[in-house]
Amino acid sequence: MKLNITRMAAAVSLAMLHMNGAFAQQAPAPADGLSMERVIVTGTAGGSSKMKSSVSISTMESDVIMQAAPTSAADVLRSIPGVRSESSGGEGNANMTVRGLPISAGGARYVQIQEDGLPVLQSGDVAFITPDAYVRIDGALSRLEVVRGGSASTLGTNAPGGIINFITKTGEDKGGSIGLTKGLGYDSTRMDFDFGGPISDKTRFFIGGFYRSGEGVRNTGVNSEQGGQLRGNITHELDNGFIRLSFKHLDDKTPTALPVPVQRNGQQISTIDGIDPRTVSFYSPYWVRDVSLDKNNNQVSNSVNDGMTVKSDTVGLEAQFKLGDGYTLSENFRKSNNTGRFIGVYAANAGTVGNYTVATGPNTGRAYNGRAFSAVVFNTSIDDAGSAMSDTKLAKTFQIDNSTKLTATAGLYTSVQNLGLTWNFNEYLMQATGDKPALLRTASNTPGLVGPAFGNCCSRAIDMQYRFTSPYLNLGIENGPLNIDAGVRHDRQKASGTANIATIVNGSLSYNPATTQFVDYRLNHNSYSVGANYKVTSSLAFFARVSDGIAFNADRILFGTPLDGSAPININTVKQIEGGVKWRSGPLSTFATLFQAKTKESNYEATTQTTTANSYDAKGVELEAAYRIGAFKVNGGLTLTDAKIVATAPGGEAVIGNSPKRQARAVYQIAPTYAIGDALVGVSVIGTGKSWADDQHTIVMPAYNVVNGFVNYQISAATALTLSGNNLFNKIGYTEVEGDGHAARSITGRSVKVTVKYAF
Repeated sequence: MKLNITRMAAAVSLAMLHMNGAFAQQAPAPADGLSMERVIVTGTAGGSSKMKSSVSISTMESDVIMQAAPTSAADVLRSIPGVRSESSGGEGNANMTVRGLPISAGGARYVQIQEDGLPVLQSGDVAFITPDAYVRIDGALSRLEVVRGGSASTLGTNAPGGIINFITKTGEDKGGSIGLTKGLGYDSTRMDFDFGGPISDKTRFFIGGFYRSGEGVRNTGVNSEQGGQLRGNITHELDNGFIRLSFKHLDDKTPTALPVPVQRNGQQISTIDGIDPRTVSFYSPYWVRDVSLDKNNNQVSNSVNDGMTVKSDTVGLEAQFKLGDGYTLSENFRKSNNTGRFIGVYAANAGTVGNYTVATGPNTGRAYNGRAFSAVVFNTSIDDAGSAMSDTKLAKTFQIDNSTKLTATAGLYTSVQNLGLTWNFNEYLMQATGDKPALLRTASNTPGLVGPAFGNCCSRAIDMQYRFTSPYLNLGIENGPLNIDAGVRHDRQKASGTANIATIVNGSLSYNPATTQFVDYRLNHNSYSVGANYKVTSSLAFFARVSDGIAFNADRILFGTPLDGSAPININTVKQIEGGVKWRSGPLSTFATLFQAKTKESNYEATTQTTTANSYDAKGVELEAAYRIGAFKVNGGLTLTDAKIVATAPGGEAVIGNSPKRQARAVYQIAPTYAIGDALVGVSVIGTGKSWADDQHTIVMPAYNVVNGFVNYQISAATALTLSGNNLFNKIGYTEVEGDGHAARSITGRSVKVTVKYAF
């Protein structure tokens, strides 16, 4: 069924008129369930309320986030309309996008993930190192702001689709809390704390974090979760502004979930006996250490069970000064040292039933008659993902007349993003079981080892640096009910460094200096965004926006065409048009947006070793609503998208007219809560429609929904007990399927946890 945008617009308008008529009969106290008057700092030049802004933006407060029982930062985003977040990979390694923009390989190419207004990583789609890997949800989080489309093109580098900003508490309110969380039916223990308040009349502080340990929700047979985070800040208020110093220390280890063997029947996939995609991880106490090659041709060994380890140390400076005569100077700076290692077990085939011999564990030497599969260990060292970022801007407000003012903002964003990675893919033969699988005997002296995976394609050494210099200008005019803003941004990227693929010389794998690829190129692009918002009444506003933005490539174009400046360099561009309405009536608040996004991109996918160059056209409608009456509250969202592939590189024309892989037509969320005395009860339903697993439309990914729930009981004024559950009905929900259907990745199965929290 083809979505018709005009019909959708009519349906939205009719529904809103119907609701207006229904609620006109009653006159309850106004409720602002979508926080329309909150001043937004993300995706705006100087801060503006939702009601005045001409962008689609959602906010979530920290208490609402915790009620959603999220399993990761990416899991939180599934509650935001317009955002497509495939949070099935564990604590990191998530795929994210907005409004029909494609997820061609992985990560978040078109959406920028920020902490306190600066990117976590400059590129969101680097293989094996996605920005969400360095983001943790804990008591230090104040709120989440999510901008889709619009001004993100000109107020962020590599953010044409939107900005996701995790904002930290800064100690405005004196007090804190300490909480203990235990998994029910699985091994997980976590401690959270936060504390902040004034030090003096003009100085305040905040500190918070968490520590955890345990196996985690998925079966691993080992202690897969270990580590935590500590972050804080100190703010000093000045007569004309403020200065804030901040820090973050993250040292955490979590399991990674990758596609597991499934069986294919025509266009459908189904599970294989003994392999539950909701719980299996293929981590096991019976692994041998994985021996790989570092960049200096030295052999190093790692425990496969370490999963994803991330370490991050950051320091930041934020300041704002009112200089007089309407001028305001702002600075936001952060220096980050980011390292780690990504280790996950990927199923290279669906396995074969046969007669094997166990090579590890208590049954070593015994016969095994069953299914065995090729287990490829993705072992990537994150040698250096450090960065330095600065956003400096000067704003001036001009009072044109009594009813008109003009605000001009000139800014300069600069960043240096290091990217040092060492890939190693070794193949092993493993039991196809989800319960402490063992390795099986092969010809190698190392138990279970087959050798380098995928024809020795993927032992890679990357040492790159990406520098950005991005001046930008924004003009905003406010005249009574009308707000108009226009922005331009000039991004300049300078890429330099080396990349190499190891080869076999004299029977041994090594990096040969003669095969080094030298990278040295420069690119630039001009982006723009123009929008207007008209406030008909205090409760009704219309807005529209047109924008053009870019996402520069990073490692996805290495090992292809020359990158020394001798050949054209591929970029990814997004052109968007959007318009909508914001409306409040009594207990109801709504936000509806019609959108169109046209994307041109190029891409390389590691697991399939394929290169694509496609163009896409996505049209749709995005709805967000909230209803508040008495003790009952409900938030909901619906995104309908009609996305098509409209052009390809020569040879790929057969997919033109198809919807992009993993793009569902409908995604929805609804989350009601009800207060009963000292208890608060809530559920959330998050669903996605049917989609295709590949651009060729050969495999179907079924529709699914996830039901989460919580009960919070206030034992006393300071003590609360919370029981929360994720995926209560234990649904299988496939988020990706390999091209030939041999393996797929599902959301995690049911998990329930209990938290005791004491506030002071």
